[in-house]
Amino acid sequence: MKTILALDQSTSATKALLFDSSGKLLDQVAVAHKQYYPQPGWVEHDANEIYRNTLAAARTLLARHSAGRDELVCLSITNQRETIVVFDRATGEPLHPAIVWQCRRGDPVCQSMISDGHEDMVFARTGLKIDTYFPASKLTWLLREVRVIRHGLESGSALVGTIDTYLIYRLTGGAVFATDHSNASRTLLFNINTLAWDEDLCALFEIPPDALPEVLESSAIFGRTDLKGALESPLPICGVMGDSQAALFAQRCYAPGDAKVTIGTGSSVMLNIGETPLHSQNGLLTALAWVYKTRPVYAFEGIINYAGATVAWLRDQLELIESSAETERLARGVEDNGGVYFVPAFVGLNAPYWRADVKAAIVGLTPGSTKAHVVRAALESIAYQIKDALDLMKDDAKADLTIIRADGGATRNAFLMQMIADLTGIAVRASALPELSALGAVYAGLLGLGMRDINELADLPADYSAFPAAMSADMAERMHAGWKAAVQQVL
Repeated sequence: MKTILALDQSTSATKALLFDSSGKLLDQVAVAHKQYYPQPGWVEHDANEIYRNTLAAARTLLARHSAGRDELVCLSITNQRETIVVFDRATGEPLHPAIVWQCRRGDPVCQSMISDGHEDMVFARTGLKIDTYFPASKLTWLLREVRVIRHGLESGSALVGTIDTYLIYRLTGGAVFATDHSNASRTLLFNINTLAWDEDLCALFEIPPDALPEVLESSAIFGRTDLKGALESPLPICGVMGDSQAALFAQRCYAPGDAKVTIGTGSSVMLNIGETPLHSQNGLLTALAWVYKTRPVYAFEGIINYAGATVAWLRDQLELIESSAETERLARGVEDNGGVYFVPAFVGLNAPYWRADVKAAIVGLTPGSTKAHVVRAALESIAYQIKDALDLMKDDAKADLTIIRADGGATRNAFLMQMIADLTGIAVRASALPELSALGAVYAGLLGLGMRDINELADLPADYSAFPAAMSADMAERMHAGWKAAVQQVL
């Protein structure tokens, strides 16, 4: 039985996963890494810790399956997309902590560029908003504030890349400096129409184009690695894709009108819109989903900054719960939300508001409000934000959605899955396998190795739980009206 080793480098942890060639998950190991908050609104990771954890997770997994190492055919990688690393060309060592997609330090750069009238040009070329969610403005900040970074990038001694690029560089001993289209297109420096780094955008954000990686298709071969001696012979790296696009790919959303939602730390709602990029009139992003055999596929995307992270905040900061597993029981323990609404704008709100300056709030509290009401409101906030994004997508793409494919750790929460179905009026198909981002990278690897074609991928079995909409349309509308009123208070 041929097997594929996958790495899923997410915002909170690094997983090593073992799949067979039919996409069945055989085993996995996860190693968490620390979150750093050096200033309010700043978020960093230790890129060296991530690299060490990558090797540790892979070695632990391989040790458990040492007898089957000869069956391994490739290593596939999926990753948190917009987190950026500047590293030394000679050693691969990071020159600064990785700046995470949640970090807001680039806000002043973004506001200056918007004031100078660059927003329309950037949106037309990238499909993205000028927002510090994307790394270009944070790279500009680094160039302006950290002299060694500017010198390194301008002299050619330093390189810049998303987490996939950094890991590939380290794992290949500096032999391969490359990324895929799904990651490159999240930087604000890549033109999704020409499928190339854009010189005007690089000049705008002060980024030397030579410091950026080669861009390959997700199913390309990205060099070979022995995982620093963990393997007797090097393994090809094949199948590289940013996490949200990888989940779209794993959900077999291959036709225009297919939609999925991935619920992790944040959440990404995506709708396949075909081979021609469309530009939303309602604040949605246009994502480059993947490129296969030179043909691009595009998607509308709605980004939710705080989804699972909202539950983590209740656990870690307020200490209302001890684990996320408690939330379903607590939410079902009350008849409704008691008029309590939770707007998790901890780092602002994205589509359709695009307000980086607003703050989170819990509104509608009364003397009768309980912990259960607050927890329920937190779960409901995820569903409301997903509904907002899907409503915009249906309007912009003129799509008639009948199924929402869901993945991510939150699919284990049946209350949340049912709430999404009820509020949207669309049936939810929740994947039994939460790790669909890793599976999407594996699928890309199988394509690249010639072990499957796209039609075979579409026919592979998939286990899921179905959640048909059960709430009356009037009740769903009343609940959503309460959410919109709460958002207006925050705005």
